[in-house]
Amino acid sequence: METSKAGAPGAAIVALSAAAFGSGLSLRVTDPLLPRLATQFDVTLGRSADVVTFFAVAYGLSQLFFGPLGDRFGKVRVIAFACVASAVTALLCAFASSFEMLLAARLLAGITCAAVIPLAMAWIGDVVPYEQRQPVIARFLIGQILGVAMGQLFGGFAADHAHWSTPFYVLGAFFALVAAALFAVVAGLPAAARTTIAVPGNAVAHVFREFHNVVSRAWARQVLVTVFLEGLFVYGAFAFIASHLHRTYGVSLSTAGAVVMLFGAGGIGFAAFTAGFVARYGEQGLIWRGGLLAAVGLLAIAAGGGWQWAAPASALLGFGFYMLHNTLQTNATQMAPERRGAAVSSFASFFFLGQAAGAFAAGLAVERFGTGPTIAVGGAGVLVVALAFGRAKARREYHPQP
Repeated sequence: METSKAGAPGAAIVALSAAAFGSGLSLRVTDPLLPRLATQFDVTLGRSADVVTFFAVAYGLSQLFFGPLGDRFGKVRVIAFACVASAVTALLCAFASSFEMLLAARLLAGITCAAVIPLAMAWIGDVVPYEQRQPVIARFLIGQILGVAMGQLFGGFAADHAHWSTPFYVLGAFFALVAAALFAVVAGLPAAARTTIAVPGNAVAHVFREFHNVVSRAWARQVLVTVFLEGLFVYGAFAFIASHLHRTYGVSLSTAGAVVMLFGAGGIGFAAFTAGFVARYGEQGLIWRGGLLAAVGLLAIAAGGGWQWAAPASALLGFGFYMLHNTLQTNATQMAPERRGAAVSSFASFFFLGQAAGAFAAGLAVERFGTGPTIAVGGAGVLVVALAFGRAKARREYHPQP
């Protein structure tokens, strides 16, 4: 729903970006921990990747419910309560005494972290005009990018120098602080930025009606399938980059995590100059260039002659991925403007279900083919996905569809 077109309050963007940082950190902190978790709980490396899969599945499915909740009770308010719950589930992860308990806690953490990104994007869509929206979304997502990067660094450091549970204690404290900040932000928002929509009847039935309304549109289906495949190919490979560097080149997990952290540096590089890139290349140009750069980054990591090659390749991967993904996100905010909360939640749901499918498939693949070939397949896959969506975007410009 359109609430205001005056722009998003700066304090709200900062607080929401901090929440996105926590969400990104929670999602990716386990990637460099996988070898440590495999040893700690006596499971295979492929099996240890279930901590990624369980989180992503829960995160993805929960999106469908948070969209309507945000429309009904206020998007920023729902995010604040979700941060409180995320603090609790992070501590449950830290207290896990068995692999099964850790999986259950990660499942719950995926649910509680799920509100942040889609509801924040939908709220930005409510208060920022479309022609100004992509740079604002990019600035907001700096928090998530930094969270993803710090997840790699922090997880790798904990794997080598601390207890595996240390990151989850820190996450619990961080989410509690962010929740307090968001409640303060909610109290100061102008009325137009706090508009809610009363939902009559059964809430669950309403969720499925909203989802059906979104996926009944041809262009929405195109965007949703694309982001599912993007998540599958990029993050299926991404989850094993640190393990690949550790196993192939013998570097420590903290070093591997620091190298992969440069993915975030590449993403920030794109976010800093988003407006200029949009003006110069347009959405279609960003889609094709982003897919190509992401593919080159993954293929270079898979085939590089030493771990040092992975540093610039990770930065290139981050730059290309966010160039592609930010363009998809901007399209998602306009898939169904009158149901923006449900539309963006559907987008995030498909993205994280794609990540879950990718982590599961990659976990099976690394046991049979190794980490290098698995990462290479991710690179080839994201290139095909970007080329296909770029062509679809070009057709839509000449032949608009609902």
